[in-house]
Amino acid sequence: MNLTAEELKKFDEEGYLFFPGKFSLEEAALLKSEAETVYATDRKEVWREANGVARTAFAAHTYNEAFRRLGAHPRLIDPVSQMLDGDVYMHQYKVNAKAAFDGEVWQWHQDYGTWKRDDEMPEPRAMNIAVFLDDVTAANGPLLFIPGSHKLGVVDAGHDLETTSYPLWTLDREKVSELAAKGGCVAPTGPAGSMLMFSSLLVHASPANISPFGRTIVYLSLCHVDNHIRAFNREDWIAHRDFTPIEALSDDCLDELVAAQSQAAE
Repeated sequence: MNLTAEELKKFDEEGYLFFPGKFSLEEAALLKSEAETVYATDRKEVWREANGVARTAFAAHTYNEAFRRLGAHPRLIDPVSQMLDGDVYMHQYKVNAKAAFDGEVWQWHQDYGTWKRDDEMPEPRAMNIAVFLDDVTAANGPLLFIPGSHKLGVVDAGHDLETTSYPLWTLDREKVSELAAKGGCVAPTGPAGSMLMFSSLLVHASPANISPFGRTIVYLSLCHVDNHIRAFNREDWIAHRDFTPIEALSDDCLDELVAAQSQAAE
C-alpha cells in the first residue's frame, strides 16, 4: 500500500491519515477474539485499570501468532516505511482497550515526548499506525487529535504518575487550550477494521468510556532503524531493543487464521 501525493500532503498538513475499513470485518473479528484471549492471561505485559479490567497489552506480537502477523502486515508496514523513507523496526506494540463503562482516560500527550525523554530516541522519525478492532464512535472513547500540532516539535510536558496506571508525559490544560484554539480538535471514528496513522509529534488523547460499548485498538509504533533508542530505562517489552528491520508479509497473511476461526465456529 503506497500513499498518494494527496495523502502525503494531507499528512504533512494535519499530522494524521484515516482509512475507514482498510481491514475486513473478518480480520478485525479475528484480532478482537485474540485480544480477549490475551487480556485473559496473567502476564506482566498486560496492564489493568484500578478495577482489574484490561487497559493495554504490550508486545502481543511476541507471544500471539495473529498479532505477530499483524505486526508485519504490509498495509501497516509499507506506508510507514514510505513516510519515514526506509526500513523500520518495532519500537512499541500495544493492544489498547477501553472497556465498556470502565475504560479510563489517556491524557493529552505526544508519543515522541515520552520516547525522547525516557528512551532517548534521537529524532521523531517514528509514528503510530493503528487498526480498530471495534466500531469506534463518539460514545466509546475515541482518539482526539489536534490537527497540525505535529509541526510544533516537542512541547513542554510534565510527568504524570498518578492519573492512570500508565505513567505519561502530559500537557497541561493551558497548553492544550492554546493548541486547540489554533488547530481545533477532531475525533476519527469508523467501523472495525479501519486504519489510522499519525505522527509521533501529534498531540492526542482519549476520554473515558462510560458507554456500554467496548473499544479496542491495536497500535504499532514504528521507528526508522537508524533512529533507534539509545537508552534502556524501560522494560524491553515496553520499549523494544530489537532493531531488526521488519520484513512485510503477504497481504493475505491473516487469511489462514480467519479461515481456522470460521471453521471452529461452524
